[in-house]
Amino acid sequence: MPAADRLTDIGNRIAAAAKAAGRAPGEVTLVAVSKTFGPAEIEPAIAAGQRVFGENRVQEAAGKWPALKDRHPDIELHLVGPLQTNKARDAVALFDVIQSVDRERIAAALAKEMDRLDRRPGLLVQVNTGAEPQKAGVLPEDTDAFVARCRETHGLAIRGLMCIPPIDEPPAPHFALLAKIARRLGLAELSMGMSADFETAIAHGATMVRVGTAIFGERETPV
Repeated sequence: MPAADRLTDIGNRIAAAAKAAGRAPGEVTLVAVSKTFGPAEIEPAIAAGQRVFGENRVQEAAGKWPALKDRHPDIELHLVGPLQTNKARDAVALFDVIQSVDRERIAAALAKEMDRLDRRPGLLVQVNTGAEPQKAGVLPEDTDAFVARCRETHGLAIRGLMCIPPIDEPPAPHFALLAKIARRLGLAELSMGMSADFETAIAHGATMVRVGTAIFGERETPV
């Protein structure tokens, strides 16, 4: 199926899910996750009108997105994967939104590079709602204090929260937990839901859904 048709299908599903939840479709932003796909696969999605994209790795994004953004300056690029402190400068320079703020060292590094480059991408804190030891993210019970330190110690304007539920558990309780924490902290943005569960995420208040496979197809490269 061509990218334009896939994007239309996803857009229709987002609109239907939003309507079922009593929300306007415009409240939900589709982040097309293009990790492992090159410009040849991304350009058709841009031609079809998609303007918000997500990448997992700074180095991979740096290899393909500067040229794409030069050709399409209205693109908004999100980092949705883990960030290492030694990549903070590159991330601040390239991304418009960083969704994976998850520890003190990253917060400090981002604050330093944002001041150095005079560039302020939007920031979301990643929450490890399933307390999975192998997964990045702040534990739910530590999120309030971490967001407070980001704001007060590092001067970071946190816009919202992001989560990736455990693959072997129903996602709805994790989405509900993230929404509860966001309400408590007065955060407007909720990035949750991927190809298999974005409609459930919308029902629980997602303002961003991260969809890759349903747009670009199965990935050949393990990630």
